[in-house]
Amino acid sequence: MDTDVRDSGGLAFLPAVELLDLLRRGEVSSRELLSMYLERVERINPTVNAIVTLDAERALVSAGRADDARAHGEDWGPLHGLPITVKDVFETAGLRTTAGAPELSDHVPETDAALVARLRRAGAIIFAKTNTPAMASDGQTFNDLFGTTNNPWDLTRTPGGSSGGCGAALAAGLTPLSFGSDIAGSIRIPANFCGVYGHKPSFGLIPQRGHIPGPPGQLIDRDINVVGPLARDARDLDLALSVLAGPITQEALGWRAPLAPPRARALSELRVAAWLDDPSFPVDDSVLVRLEALVEALRSAGATVDERARPAGVEFGPAFSLYLRLLRLEEGMTHDEWLELDQRRQVLREGWAELFATYDVLVCPVCSTPPFPHDQRPRGERQYVINGEDRPMSDYVAWPGLIGMAYLPSTSTPLGPNPNGLPVGVQVVGPHLADRTTIDVAHRIRAVIGGFERPPGY
Repeated sequence: MDTDVRDSGGLAFLPAVELLDLLRRGEVSSRELLSMYLERVERINPTVNAIVTLDAERALVSAGRADDARAHGEDWGPLHGLPITVKDVFETAGLRTTAGAPELSDHVPETDAALVARLRRAGAIIFAKTNTPAMASDGQTFNDLFGTTNNPWDLTRTPGGSSGGCGAALAAGLTPLSFGSDIAGSIRIPANFCGVYGHKPSFGLIPQRGHIPGPPGQLIDRDINVVGPLARDARDLDLALSVLAGPITQEALGWRAPLAPPRARALSELRVAAWLDDPSFPVDDSVLVRLEALVEALRSAGATVDERARPAGVEFGPAFSLYLRLLRLEEGMTHDEWLELDQRRQVLREGWAELFATYDVLVCPVCSTPPFPHDQRPRGERQYVINGEDRPMSDYVAWPGLIGMAYLPSTSTPLGPNPNGLPVGVQVVGPHLADRTTIDVAHRIRAVIGGFERPPGY
């Protein structure tokens, strides 16, 4: 490998699938690749603050073993020797896992989270943990343990949350692949704000076991919450999904989750519903201009696009209110009361299923604004601005929440910078368990608009 490419950061920004090809062909070693990322973390991370816990010594040993194994013809799996990072909410055996919470500052798990275990079994080398707000419970990424994560596109702005460390690390070229979680846009918003890709899987597709919150050791999957990948290339999302999807061990005896292939073979075959704006939760003009450009690009590529199609019975305002009730679960709520909320959710899911009987995907905003300046005031005092008008910060998760509540897969896809030079993305949403369709469409969109771009200066 040309050392000039390595020094320029070219290697650091290659997609994971291309790095794995270089590793297989022996053009770079796992130890060389890891050392390059560790050097970048040492040099760049102090200004971005995306990486909060390093496991460099153990990772270098593992990388050396990966190289030796490859030299002897051994294959550790599809991620053999690839250095990666995970959000500091996934339990990692022998490595501190804090979820950004002071009360967990000394928590060192004895076992790996299910996601971590599957990544290791696929041959990945986890060398660092990325920052998150305390207990992954904020749309920005800062906490009392590790401080504030900055957006590489503009250090005065947030990378989003709660997987903000993942998004910032990818945009800055500090990791080739990272893994986060999403209950209110926590994968999709950082991907959107940092100009990378992020996939919110269909609910239940990947086990959450070992994710904090809930408390350490909890075995249940939290409603709406999912875990999944962020990357600089949609192909990397598909690779990660192939490693992670499937039931926990005791359930695998009775069922599996084979994912259907993409619904269309080309953009020209695609049937797209476009929900670009809504009076209940309006979208800023600086975002809308990129969404409208996407619609025109899809039409030019031969796709059928319907901007009036909506899921039957899904009114945005009432649906978002239902989402917030399911998310927050008021104290004292009985099981029967929760079932009534869930019944209302299932009715909405029927409306979504009807939409996807006619359309392959829906495209809609991830967020109603580009990344905004850091705002660490008490949550009730925070606001954001849509076309010059103040909106309560609680409305910020409306578009991600609408999709998450219905258990649908959604791939946050970069569309390139807006007129002010800040990243803008789109959600590509599909029917439940059509994850390969949304990722495939995200990949195909790159040919007509957007795709990952390096932030200026990186």
